[in-house]
Amino acid sequence: MKQSIAIQGIKGSFHHQVVLEYFSGDNEISECLSFEEVVDSILSNQSSLAVMALENSIAGSIIPNYALIDKHNLHIVGEHYLDIHQNLMVLEGQDIEDIQEIHSHPMALLQCMDFLKKHPHIKLVEDKDTAETARRIHEQQLKGIGAIASKAASKMYELQIIAPEIQTINNNMTRFVIVTKQQTDFVIGNINKASIKFELDHKRGSLAAVLNVMSDCKLNLTKIQSLPKIETPWKYAFFVDVTFEKYDDFEKAKTILSIMAEHLKILGEYQNKQP
Repeated sequence: MKQSIAIQGIKGSFHHQVVLEYFSGDNEISECLSFEEVVDSILSNQSSLAVMALENSIAGSIIPNYALIDKHNLHIVGEHYLDIHQNLMVLEGQDIEDIQEIHSHPMALLQCMDFLKKHPHIKLVEDKDTAETARRIHEQQLKGIGAIASKAASKMYELQIIAPEIQTINNNMTRFVIVTKQQTDFVIGNINKASIKFELDHKRGSLAAVLNVMSDCKLNLTKIQSLPKIETPWKYAFFVDVTFEKYDDFEKAKTILSIMAEHLKILGEYQNKQP
């Protein structure tokens, strides 16, 4: 069944690569310039699903996306981990000595800085999206300008990779989540991970008590991220990911946490895909 899926960026971006790897079939892609536009696409029913990056193994949590999912009551229904490989690509027939400028997203440039320092003659130009830069080079036939982007972008926009996998740290993985406007039906037997949010007062032992409950209920804590509540000083919201072998254990934990913590919210229950 063909689905409409919103992504941040354009075709050839890492978000698009997640769509190609996670979903089967030929789906309709809604290209969005920002994560706010991704959320709007879901809320307006323009798209039925969306892909959102949530954390990176090097850069850490993408906190604004946690806040967007929470604020708009979106539901996480899946996850996908993607190895981020950055590649330098140009119009065919050029080599590194011909390149005067390299354009890419600021994060992509930072991830490749060791390589880029070896070529001080090249000017670095920050751009809004890796794949968008590759597409512009192709459409305008820009010589002397390179893009740092994915292999999918090089194929889609007919660019030649002259320096593959130039990222400084090879083990660079990003976790993406699949979100929807409405909670979808799921088979309990397939569910072994959940994302939850709760609030706690700023007092000694409150977080430790909650973590002990999770441990006692045989939940494995895989992620915890705290955010201060701006409107309420010294109060914090915690975004937590847990895995479990039995859904009944998670059900038990939910019952207890709903009593211990304030405003317990289930952001998603889905299948763990962590490599």
